[in-house]
Amino acid sequence: MSQPSPRMTLLTASGVCSLIVLDTNIVAVTLPSIARDLGAGFADIEWVVSAYMLAFAALLLPAGSLADRFGRKKMMLTGLALFIAASLGCGAAPDILTLDLARAIKGVGAALLLTSALATIGHVFHDEAERAKAWAFWGACMGVAMTAAPTVGGLIAEGIGWRWIFYLNLPVGLLLLAMVVRNIGESRNEQSARLDPWGSLFFSASLLSLIWGLIEANRIGWDNPLTFARLAGGGLLLALFFLVERVQRRPMVDLQLFRSPRFIGALLGMFAYAGCAQVMMTLLPFYLQNGLGFSAIDSGLSMLPFAITMLLCPRLGTTLSRNLSPAAMMALGLSLVGIGNLLCAWATGVGGYPAFALAMAVTGAGAGLLNGDTQKNIMACVPRERTGMASGMSTTMRFSAIMLAVGTYGALLASHTLSALQASLHIAAPFWLDQAQSIASRVVAGDMSAALHLLDSDARQVAQPLAQQAFVSGFATVLWTAGCTALFAAGLVGTLMRKPIPVMQVKVA
Repeated sequence: MSQPSPRMTLLTASGVCSLIVLDTNIVAVTLPSIARDLGAGFADIEWVVSAYMLAFAALLLPAGSLADRFGRKKMMLTGLALFIAASLGCGAAPDILTLDLARAIKGVGAALLLTSALATIGHVFHDEAERAKAWAFWGACMGVAMTAAPTVGGLIAEGIGWRWIFYLNLPVGLLLLAMVVRNIGESRNEQSARLDPWGSLFFSASLLSLIWGLIEANRIGWDNPLTFARLAGGGLLLALFFLVERVQRRPMVDLQLFRSPRFIGALLGMFAYAGCAQVMMTLLPFYLQNGLGFSAIDSGLSMLPFAITMLLCPRLGTTLSRNLSPAAMMALGLSLVGIGNLLCAWATGVGGYPAFALAMAVTGAGAGLLNGDTQKNIMACVPRERTGMASGMSTTMRFSAIMLAVGTYGALLASHTLSALQASLHIAAPFWLDQAQSIASRVVAGDMSAALHLLDSDARQVAQPLAQQAFVSGFATVLWTAGCTALFAAGLVGTLMRKPIPVMQVKVA
């Protein structure tokens, strides 16, 4: 049998990764529609995003080991089969719990797909120049998918319903399945690290405990002992993960890498980029629909300023990088993200779309500068024989940051919206205060009609503007927090990344 064409291998692997990126970002504009259709509160809607991200982030490191040991093509086919089956489960979900479970299975498939696709590209392209071109093509495919996601999601949700966002993965997935069979050759790394079940278990359990604590705190309260137990348990499990990795002969995560301030700075840069910029692809549609009253399709189209500057600015970054150090580039990107988020917070007070669109464009510009540089800077900090591990750590850091940011910002949004609504109702209608929590949860999820349905017809006219104002106030708090966090990270990352790249001795089995 003839060897597959490298070009077709690259096209197929990039198509697989594009499906993941498109699916990850396309769901954001449909979340309010899902909330309305399934009668879900905000905590339920957070799990639609977090169940997927949790499975994805927790399994990226072990999925890479599985692909290396048992074959990348085999894992890619397994991942696609899981992804397609879970997509059908998402589309047919009769309730929010079934949807969350199907999304978690989908995250497992996505982890298998992404790691095997990235490893395949790295395996096929050896020449330095050809590899650079291959990664540039891959990055362009990711950018197009990310840019198109909000608009495509809005069109589908408004035109034929949110369920078809998942159903359409069936024909696309089957096409990619055929392309993988035809265009991907089997490859594996016989020298790969052993599977690390204890490390995988502790890392997954840590993320689950942390996100469970953050999301459920909105329901049971921050002063509830269960909230403290879940958050503390997450921290303890993370410590156990590092302890297990320390005693492993060939660990999933080589802790020796953390002796480098520059590597730590690069990882923190990825975390801040994902947690302050990339997460906005999920959160901003909530404001466009809940705060400005846009439809799903309008909110998707309204995300274009963010998406377009994010797509175009990597080219500007290539030019700037000739004159700026990696530390300065990272600091500049994070500063733009911080300024953009602060401008978005200011624009919520101004009201209307034009000011918000300009502010989103600034955030997108910072995200565009960081998107390629974060991965490149992490890879530059490690020895060549550890690039696979570093790539897995980088991707895990990215999706863990998005998931934790959704939980943290969601908790902040829900609690601040409730406080603002209670303060307003205390003045305007104190006899509705007992309904405030239920109203706030539905409003934040994007289901204003269900929120107001809790009140009688006369009360709705008074409560609607108060609820909308409370949401806008809560969302502004989220944006202020994200902006200040990004600016703080810009200074910290810029300082750490000025340190020289160390020469490390890496343990070999």
